[in-house]
Amino acid sequence: MKLRITVQGVSYDVGVEVLDDTAAPPSGAPAAAATPAPTASHGAQVTSPIAGNVFDIRVKPGDSVKVNDTLVVIEAMKMESNIASTHDGVIKEICVKIGDSVTHDQVLVKFR
Repeated sequence: MKLRITVQGVSYDVGVEVLDDTAAPPSGAPAAAATPAPTASHGAQVTSPIAGNVFDIRVKPGDSVKVNDTLVVIEAMKMESNIASTHDGVIKEICVKIGDSVTHDQVLVKFR
């Protein structure tokens, strides 16, 4: 199989050999079972994936949250980004407040 890839504006034609056709299930095959949501272990935390300013905080200590619940909203480059929970669990501590500047990987929320 031939493919064309572009790296930093330069195109390359490459040959690819498919060694394993089992990567995709055949049409009509049953879907894989959903994996259970991770539960927050002691000391789990959510960090900021971007630098910006805390625009809103949607949870408080003691709140129970599920995976993908919005915890904090960060504003960066005039865009709001919802920072979601990566665990099911109970909020222990909010480590930022509205208006704070945050850096990449700064702890935003800690779980019990």
